[in-house]
Amino acid sequence: MIEIVNLHKKFGTLEVLCGIDLKVNKGEVMVIIGPSGSGKSTLLRCVNLLEKPTSGQIFFAGEDITARKVNKNLVRQRLGMVFQSFNLFPHMTALGNVVIAPVQVLKMKKDEAEKKGIELLKKVGLTDKINVYPSQLSGGQKQRVAIARALAMNPEVMLFDEVTSALDPELVKEVLDVMKDLAKSGMTMLVVTHEMGFAREVGSHLIFMDEGLILEEGRAVDIFDNPRHVRTKAFLNAVL
Repeated sequence: MIEIVNLHKKFGTLEVLCGIDLKVNKGEVMVIIGPSGSGKSTLLRCVNLLEKPTSGQIFFAGEDITARKVNKNLVRQRLGMVFQSFNLFPHMTALGNVVIAPVQVLKMKKDEAEKKGIELLKKVGLTDKINVYPSQLSGGQKQRVAIARALAMNPEVMLFDEVTSALDPELVKEVLDVMKDLAKSGMTMLVVTHEMGFAREVGSHLIFMDEGLILEEGRAVDIFDNPRHVRTKAFLNAVL
């Protein structure tokens, strides 16, 4: 689904990604872990073309999406992304937030979009919050609306950027449960997370990043049980 070749990203003189090579297969849950500032979120933002790579290539379903003439908006329609912050429209209900993009971007009929939106909100456990506004929702509920909103565009891949980091601890599980269900359904996912239990349980593949490099890559359970790189060992000893 995704192949990244020698990806570099600089902000001024600061090189945040220093030559990333990575393949993500269809149906795979690729978990990205590492210390803050290691380039994890920048990598996701490059995949979604929210950041322009300094050099290198990103292929999505065989297409070079870093080529000059690529329509970024069409690419983003196929890549759902959920951020740390919920970015919900405060003047719209949960359902309104979910249906606006399919109606405005995909030109879906409103009644069809609303039917699908209700199904997606049920899927993320918010049957009773369909007509509720964001100000009346908890952080975990807002994040689940954000996931439903991303799914409403029928993405081929879902990108999650530390989606639980802004939540109170007791709200984290409800969001992770939704992500687990997505993984079980066969959705291809790239997940930047500090939730090591989730990474071990759900990740089919894992990469450890530090200082803009992938230092270790392999099956999630293998890296947790027997990390090879000294930096990976130090990181896991600190967080587990």
